[in-house]
Amino acid sequence: MKVIGYVRKSVAENGSGHSLDAQEATIRAEVERRGWTLVKVIPDDGYSGRDTHRPGLMEALGLIAADEADGLVAAKLDRISRSVIDFGTLLEWFRSADAALVALDVGVDTSTPGGRLICNVMASVAEWERETIAARTADGLAVAAAKGKLRPAVDGELAARIRSMREGRATYQQIADTLNAEGVPTLRGAARWQVSSVRGAAGYRRPTRRRRPAELPALPKRRAAA
Repeated sequence: MKVIGYVRKSVAENGSGHSLDAQEATIRAEVERRGWTLVKVIPDDGYSGRDTHRPGLMEALGLIAADEADGLVAAKLDRISRSVIDFGTLLEWFRSADAALVALDVGVDTSTPGGRLICNVMASVAEWERETIAARTADGLAVAAAKGKLRPAVDGELAARIRSMREGRATYQQIADTLNAEGVPTLRGAARWQVSSVRGAAGYRRPTRRRRPAELPALPKRRAAA
Protein backbone atom coordinates (compact mmCIF):
# COMPACT_ATOMS: atom_id res chain seq x y z
CA MET A 1 0.00 0.00 0.00
CA LYS A 2 1.29 3.45 -0.92
CA VAL A 3 0.80 5.97 1.87
CA ILE A 4 1.48 9.60 2.67
CA GLY A 5 2.91 10.53 6.04
CA TYR A 6 1.30 13.57 7.63
CA VAL A 7 2.93 15.58 10.41
CA ARG A 8 1.67 18.75 12.10
CA LYS A 9 2.83 21.19 14.74
CA SER A 10 1.14 24.43 15.77
CA VAL A 11 2.98 27.61 16.71
CA ALA A 12 1.97 27.13 20.35
CA GLU A 13 3.55 23.66 20.38
CA ASN A 14 7.10 24.78 19.74
CA GLY A 15 9.30 22.94 22.20
CA SER A 16 6.39 20.83 23.47
CA GLY A 17 7.65 17.46 22.24
CA HIS A 18 5.41 17.39 19.15
CA SER A 19 8.40 17.88 16.84
CA LEU A 20 7.90 17.19 13.16
CA ASP A 21 11.05 15.05 13.06
CA ALA A 22 9.82 12.81 15.88
CA GLN A 23 6.45 12.32 14.19
CA GLU A 24 8.14 11.50 10.89
CA ALA A 25 10.45 8.96 12.53
CA THR A 26 7.45 7.19 14.10
CA ILE A 27 5.65 7.08 10.76
CA ARG A 28 8.67 5.80 8.84
CA ALA A 29 9.29 3.03 11.37
CA GLU A 30 5.67 1.82 11.20
CA VAL A 31 5.52 2.02 7.40
CA GLU A 32 8.68 -0.07 7.17
CA ARG A 33 7.32 -2.58 9.70
CA ARG A 34 4.13 -3.05 7.68
CA GLY A 35 5.88 -3.21 4.34
CA TRP A 36 4.10 -0.18 2.94
CA THR A 37 5.58 2.33 0.50
CA LEU A 38 5.97 5.88 1.82
CA VAL A 39 5.26 8.24 -1.08
CA LYS A 40 6.22 11.37 0.86
CA VAL A 41 5.87 13.08 4.22
CA ILE A 42 3.83 16.28 4.15
CA PRO A 43 4.10 18.79 7.01
CA ASP A 44 1.82 21.49 8.35
CA ASP A 45 4.19 23.58 10.45
CA GLY A 46 2.46 26.30 12.44
CA TYR A 47 -1.16 25.20 11.89
CA SER A 48 -3.78 24.36 14.50
CA GLY A 49 -5.65 21.07 14.43
CA ARG A 50 -8.94 22.71 15.38
CA ASP A 51 -10.07 22.88 11.76
CA THR A 52 -9.07 21.41 8.40
CA HIS A 53 -7.94 24.66 6.74
CA ARG A 54 -4.36 23.44 6.33
CA PRO A 55 -2.35 23.41 3.09
CA GLY A 56 -0.43 20.25 3.92
CA LEU A 57 -3.56 18.26 4.74
CA MET A 58 -5.28 19.47 1.58
CA GLU A 59 -2.21 18.48 -0.48
CA ALA A 60 -2.25 15.00 1.03
CA LEU A 61 -5.95 14.53 0.34
CA GLY A 62 -5.46 15.82 -3.19
CA LEU A 63 -2.81 13.17 -3.86
CA ILE A 64 -5.11 10.46 -2.53
CA ALA A 65 -7.98 11.76 -4.66
CA ALA A 66 -5.65 11.60 -7.69
CA ASP A 67 -4.83 7.91 -6.96
CA GLU A 68 -1.21 8.75 -6.21
CA ALA A 69 -1.51 7.22 -2.74
CA ASP A 70 -3.78 4.71 -1.02
CA GLY A 71 -3.89 6.27 2.42
CA LEU A 72 -2.61 8.73 5.00
CA VAL A 73 -0.65 7.91 8.16
CA ALA A 74 -0.15 10.18 11.19
CA ALA A 75 1.72 9.44 14.40
CA LYS A 76 -1.17 10.72 16.54
CA LEU A 77 -4.85 11.33 16.01
CA ASP A 78 -4.66 14.95 17.20
CA ARG A 79 -2.14 15.65 14.43
CA ILE A 80 -4.97 14.98 11.95
CA SER A 81 -7.73 16.78 13.84
CA ARG A 82 -8.65 18.06 17.29
CA SER A 83 -12.32 18.33 16.35
CA VAL A 84 -14.57 15.29 16.66
CA ILE A 85 -16.92 16.69 14.03
CA ASP A 86 -14.12 17.47 11.55
CA PHE A 87 -12.62 14.02 12.09
CA GLY A 88 -15.99 12.45 11.39
CA THR A 89 -16.15 14.40 8.12
CA LEU A 90 -12.66 13.18 7.20
CA LEU A 91 -13.64 9.58 7.95
CA GLU A 92 -16.57 9.90 5.57
CA TRP A 93 -14.26 11.33 2.89
CA PHE A 94 -11.76 8.47 3.27
CA ARG A 95 -14.58 5.94 3.13
CA SER A 96 -15.82 7.48 -0.11
CA ALA A 97 -12.27 7.51 -1.48
CA ASP A 98 -11.79 3.83 -0.56
CA ALA A 99 -8.56 4.95 1.10
CA ALA A 100 -6.93 4.19 4.45
CA LEU A 101 -6.72 6.66 7.32
CA VAL A 102 -4.26 5.63 10.04
CA ALA A 103 -3.53 7.27 13.41
CA LEU A 104 -0.91 5.15 15.14
CA ASP A 105 -1.48 6.19 18.76
CA VAL A 106 -5.15 5.16 19.09
CA GLY A 107 -5.47 2.28 16.65
CA VAL A 108 -7.44 4.15 14.02
CA ASP A 109 -6.79 2.23 10.80
CA THR A 110 -9.46 1.95 8.14
CA SER A 111 -7.39 -0.70 6.35
CA THR A 112 -8.14 -3.30 9.07
CA PRO A 113 -11.44 -4.65 10.48
CA GLY A 114 -10.53 -3.63 14.04
CA GLY A 115 -9.47 -0.18 12.94
CA ARG A 116 -12.67 0.27 10.95
CA LEU A 117 -14.67 -0.64 14.05
CA ILE A 118 -12.94 2.12 16.03
CA CYS A 119 -13.56 4.55 13.19
CA ASN A 120 -17.26 3.67 13.06
CA VAL A 121 -17.54 4.39 16.78
CA MET A 122 -15.78 7.73 16.34
CA ALA A 123 -17.98 8.63 13.37
CA SER A 124 -21.03 7.87 15.51
CA VAL A 125 -19.66 10.13 18.25
CA ALA A 126 -19.16 12.90 15.68
CA GLU A 127 -22.76 12.57 14.50
CA TRP A 128 -23.95 12.57 18.13
CA GLU A 129 -22.02 15.78 18.76
CA ARG A 130 -23.56 17.44 15.70
CA GLU A 131 -27.05 16.50 16.87
CA THR A 132 -26.30 17.55 20.45
CA ILE A 133 -25.13 21.00 19.37
CA ALA A 134 -28.30 21.46 17.30
CA ALA A 135 -30.47 20.29 20.20
CA ARG A 136 -28.73 22.61 22.69
CA THR A 137 -29.31 25.55 20.37
CA ALA A 138 -33.00 24.71 19.95
CA ASP A 139 -33.46 24.16 23.69
CA GLY A 140 -31.76 27.46 24.49
CA LEU A 141 -34.04 29.36 22.16
CA ALA A 142 -37.11 27.62 23.59
CA VAL A 143 -36.14 28.51 27.17
CA ALA A 144 -35.43 32.11 26.23
CA ALA A 145 -38.77 32.37 24.46
CA ALA A 146 -40.58 30.90 27.47
CA LYS A 147 -38.99 33.54 29.71
CA GLY A 148 -40.07 36.29 27.36
CA LYS A 149 -36.51 37.17 26.41
CA LEU A 150 -37.14 36.62 22.73
CA ARG A 151 -39.75 38.22 20.56
CA PRO A 152 -40.38 37.75 16.85
CA ALA A 153 -37.21 38.53 14.93
CA VAL A 154 -39.08 40.72 12.47
CA ASP A 155 -42.03 43.03 13.11
CA GLY A 156 -43.17 43.95 9.61
CA GLU A 157 -44.95 47.20 10.43
CA LEU A 158 -42.22 48.47 12.72
CA ALA A 159 -39.46 47.52 10.27
CA ALA A 160 -41.34 49.29 7.47
CA ARG A 161 -41.72 52.38 9.64
CA ILE A 162 -38.03 52.47 10.52
CA ARG A 163 -37.05 52.08 6.87
CA SER A 164 -39.46 54.88 5.96
CA MET A 165 -37.86 57.14 8.58
CA ARG A 166 -34.43 56.27 7.23
CA GLU A 167 -35.57 57.17 3.71
CA GLY A 168 -36.63 60.50 5.19
CA ARG A 169 -32.98 60.96 6.23
CA ALA A 170 -33.51 60.33 9.95
CA THR A 171 -30.41 58.94 11.67
CA TYR A 172 -30.56 55.71 13.65
CA GLN A 173 -30.14 57.75 16.84
CA GLN A 174 -33.03 60.03 15.90
CA ILE A 175 -35.22 57.00 15.23
CA ALA A 176 -34.25 55.50 18.59
CA ASP A 177 -35.11 58.77 20.34
CA THR A 178 -38.51 58.87 18.61
CA LEU A 179 -39.40 55.30 19.54
CA ASN A 180 -38.28 55.85 23.14
CA ALA A 181 -40.41 59.00 23.37
CA GLU A 182 -43.43 57.06 22.11
CA GLY A 183 -42.83 54.20 24.53
CA VAL A 184 -42.55 51.61 21.76
CA PRO A 185 -41.05 48.39 23.20
CA THR A 186 -37.98 46.92 21.52
CA LEU A 187 -38.19 43.60 19.76
CA ARG A 188 -36.18 41.89 22.49
CA GLY A 189 -37.86 43.55 25.44
CA ALA A 190 -35.07 45.97 26.33
CA ALA A 191 -35.93 49.13 28.26
CA ARG A 192 -34.79 51.55 25.59
CA TRP A 193 -34.00 51.59 21.90
CA GLN A 194 -30.35 51.91 20.95
CA VAL A 195 -28.77 52.45 17.54
CA SER A 196 -27.97 48.73 17.34
CA SER A 197 -31.55 47.66 18.16
CA VAL A 198 -32.94 50.07 15.56
CA ARG A 199 -30.65 48.60 12.93
CA GLY A 200 -31.68 45.09 13.96
CA ALA A 201 -35.39 45.92 13.78
CA ALA A 202 -34.87 47.34 10.30
CA GLY A 203 -33.33 44.06 9.17
CA TYR A 204 -29.67 45.05 9.35
CA ARG A 205 -27.33 42.34 10.62
CA ARG A 206 -23.64 42.81 11.11
CA PRO A 207 -21.75 40.03 9.31
CA THR A 208 -20.40 37.44 11.72
CA ARG A 209 -17.26 35.39 11.27
CA ARG A 210 -17.98 31.71 11.59
CA ARG A 211 -15.61 28.85 11.29
CA ARG A 212 -16.22 27.39 7.89
CA PRO A 213 -15.18 23.79 7.31
CA ALA A 214 -12.66 23.39 4.53
CA GLU A 215 -13.86 21.94 1.24
CA LEU A 216 -12.23 18.54 0.87
CA PRO A 217 -10.86 17.55 -2.54
CA ALA A 218 -13.49 16.19 -4.91
CA LEU A 219 -13.25 12.50 -5.74
CA PRO A 220 -13.64 10.96 -9.21
CA LYS A 221 -17.25 9.83 -9.69
CA ARG A 222 -16.28 6.18 -9.97
CA ARG A 223 -14.65 6.27 -6.53
CA ALA A 224 -17.20 8.50 -4.80
CA ALA A 225 -19.94 6.08 -5.87
CA ALA A 226 -18.07 2.96 -4.72
